[in-house]
Formats: sequence, structure tokens, C-alpha cells
Amino acid sequence: MTQPRAAALHTSSLKSLPLLARGKVRDNYAVGEDRILMLASDRLSAFDVIMGEPIPGKGQLLTQMALFWFERLGHIAPNHLTGEAPESVVAPEDLPQVQGRSMLVRRLRPIPVEAVVRGYLAGSGWKEYQESRSVCGVPLPAGLTNAARLPHPIYTPAAKAAVGEHDENITFERTVEMIGLELATRIRDVSIELYQAAAAIALQKGMIIADTKFEFGLDEAGELVLMDEVLTPDSSRYWPVEGYEAALAAGENPPSYDKQFVRDWLEQARVSGRPWDKTAPAPRLPQEVVERTAAKYREALQRLTT
Repeated sequence: MTQPRAAALHTSSLKSLPLLARGKVRDNYAVGEDRILMLASDRLSAFDVIMGEPIPGKGQLLTQMALFWFERLGHIAPNHLTGEAPESVVAPEDLPQVQGRSMLVRRLRPIPVEAVVRGYLAGSGWKEYQESRSVCGVPLPAGLTNAARLPHPIYTPAAKAAVGEHDENITFERTVEMIGLELATRIRDVSIELYQAAAAIALQKGMIIADTKFEFGLDEAGELVLMDEVLTPDSSRYWPVEGYEAALAAGENPPSYDKQFVRDWLEQARVSGRPWDKTAPAPRLPQEVVERTAAKYREALQRLTT
């Protein structure tokens, strides 16, 4: 399928709606008191730092992928979509910024916990495992290697941080202290169920979802609602099945459809002769890195939806 090649949008500037907040990727605008226009920019963040160079078409791709998953996982958890067209709430002059990259959603009370589910050992989980044979307080068997499949998916939550700061891995017990046992348990169980269902669908398309994070809010009735993005390459680690076994045997990161390509480049980037310290400002991304990252996002969506 042909994917959009519109001009890159680093930061939106809608005239017809008041801005609520800018996140690492999304700009949120108020639509009355009960709805939000959630606009996915082409910004990219890595190590919780926003890159200066946008990834062309990324916002549209993220939105299409999120909508794909919302449709397929609605039987497990309700989501924040209103079903209304985002274009219906903005003035004509704002349409170019909104079309294809926005969702009109219900305004919820966000829960300050990132619900992370891991089916494979990778990233910060792999680093933590090497030190403690556990991830976020969840003990794991000895002898696991980088990119190894876990015996079963594990829930390893994180506390949400402000833009520019690092999310903090926490234990399930800490989430109980933050939001109560009943809600913490519900989020854990729903998150694992969502991950297992999505992983099975992705595997049929030849893709492994190594890990992902979900975000939830509460509606006026106190019902738990899936919100924000879901199972995009920004919030998930996607690997193609081909190449996985070879990478696992070599103890390397498998080929990736997510931000790992940028992360790997940043790990070896140097600023003033020294390794980048993962604080803003980020090193300038070479055009080749921008283009290859955009291609990875396009390929992930195409593979998932065809």
C-alpha cells in the first residue's frame, strides 16, 4: 500500500483550538470540556529526549497503526476514541495539519503509570537482568540472553515522567501504593491480555512484539479506558521474525521496526568529542538516519496491515 509522503510536521500550531499540552510526540488540543484532539506530530524522542529532526510521515503512520490496534483490541478494553472525525472540529485552515494524523478522543483522568509488558528480554530490561536476574522486581530464570523470549509475559510498570525526564521503572507493589490494589491489579491483568492478543496477531504477520507500553485513564463512571497511542513503533519494540534467531544466537539486538535504529546510532554519537550524555539537546540526526527510520515505520505499518 502507498503511504503518505506529506511534508514533515515537527510542531503543530492550530488556530481554531486551544492547546492543552505538548508531549514528546503528540500535541493535545481542547475540544470543549469533554474531548481532546490528539495530533501526532513527526517528532521523535529517544532516551526521553526529543530529536530536532522530524521523521517525515511518522505522525500519520503512528495514527494509522494505533487505529488498527484499537479496532482489534476493543473486546478486551474500551478505548478513548469518540468515533467522530477530527476534521469536524477544526477550521479549514487547520485541516492540513490535522488530516491523517489526529484522533478525536474522550477526555479522561489519566493514571500516572505506564503499563509495560515484556515478552522478550531487551533494552533496559536486559541491562537490569544482567545486574539482578530480575526486571522491576520480577525474578527471572538464570541463563537468559539478550533478546531471549521469556517463559511468559511479565508486567514491569514505569512511573511517567515530565517531558525531557526519564520514566522510572517501578515495581508492581509501588503501583499499588500509588493507585490502590484493585486498580493496579486491573491494569496489570488487562495489559498482559492486550499484549498477548496483539503479539499473536503480529506473529501471523511475521513480526514479534518484544515489549510494549499501554496508558490508561478513568472516565466519569470510573471505568478503565485504554488511551493515548497503542502498539505503535514508538511505544513498542517490533522485530521481524526473519533474522531473530541469528541475532539471538549472536547475543545481539535483532533487526527492528521501532526506534532502536536511532537509539543505536545515538549510543555511538559523539558531542564535542565525547559520547552523548542522553540529555537535551540531542545530536543532530544525519539525513540517512532520518530516511532509514521513516522507511522502518512505513514497512512496519505495511506489513501489519496487508
